[in-house]
Amino acid sequence: MFFKNIIGQKESCRRLLQSVKDGFIPHARLITGGEGAGAFPLALAYARYLHCTNRGEKDACGECPGCHKIDKLSHPDLHFVFPVINKKGKTNTVCDDFLAQWREFVGKNPYFNLSSWLEYISAENAQGTIYSVEADEITRKLNLKAYESEYKIMIVWLPEKMHEVAANKLLKLLEEPPAKTIFLLVSEEPDKIIGTIQSRAQRFPVSPIAQEDLKEVITAKYNLPDEEAALIAHLSNGNYLNAIRIINTTEETEHYLELFKSIMRNAWKRDIVGIKAKTDEFAALGRDKQKGFLAYAQKYIRENFFYRLQIPEINYMNRTETEFSKKFSSYINERNIIDFMDELALAERHIEQNVNPRMVFFDLSTKIAVLLKK
Repeated sequence: MFFKNIIGQKESCRRLLQSVKDGFIPHARLITGGEGAGAFPLALAYARYLHCTNRGEKDACGECPGCHKIDKLSHPDLHFVFPVINKKGKTNTVCDDFLAQWREFVGKNPYFNLSSWLEYISAENAQGTIYSVEADEITRKLNLKAYESEYKIMIVWLPEKMHEVAANKLLKLLEEPPAKTIFLLVSEEPDKIIGTIQSRAQRFPVSPIAQEDLKEVITAKYNLPDEEAALIAHLSNGNYLNAIRIINTTEETEHYLELFKSIMRNAWKRDIVGIKAKTDEFAALGRDKQKGFLAYAQKYIRENFFYRLQIPEINYMNRTETEFSKKFSSYINERNIIDFMDELALAERHIEQNVNPRMVFFDLSTKIAVLLKK
């Protein structure tokens, strides 16, 4: 990944380049940005630039030995930490156990999310975690001398997924880092990182991708008409991954919408048999898709609330979603919107905590039946 390959984010690229030119290279940066905004690609491009032995004014050279090794994510002074799952029969899993898969996965596309990574390693219902044993691996690697570069760089993707023990050990390294060591902590939910780590890293916020930049990229890549590309860029809300989902007109999104419609109709009619049937369908989705549906439902409820205001600029629904909302939006109002969001968020937390999905979904459906009458 080069700075020139980053989608939009020109100001972020400029700031990172300028900090190197000025000799201001903090030992720890907390790069924060929502899914699909490009925080991880920025970290990777920054690491390449630091390891490049023939830096240009605006980017790494791409020709030196360091750049060639970064191409394969195999530079000996570039290390990665990321959420993993315990392999069968093993309880002390570390990131290096998945390093070959990680290099292949990131090499295909540096824009990704946790769900796609877990799907790639066949996590099924397991939730990605950075286990406590990883802290010892981090310490071991960073206490070695740099092999080829001036710096040893440790990119930690989603530090909010760190086990508490690992986080506390990382804190000690941040307080007294080995010489010429750089931590790049790439986070989507920085408030979930322990405060002491947050306070010891320079925060580098990454904004959602500008709509014009998204439009330019998807027009060029997918050869879309201007009007369609503009609509997709608007619906994506600064998230490149959202743009890809919309372009692919995902069966998953259509399934989520149909499931949402069924839930609302069954809840309105108080159809227990229908609710039970959809409970079984929800339970069969698998934990990751259950969480995905509940996140989708929260977004869709929020969009229906705004739809009633009749301000198209703040509406982010596709045509199919908008068609259903013409009638459904009248049921989402000031009296129930907060309760709707609270109940859906609670259900999502329960799924994360491995509560029985049938219980979660049935309970949610009965509460929705009450809320729709408000």
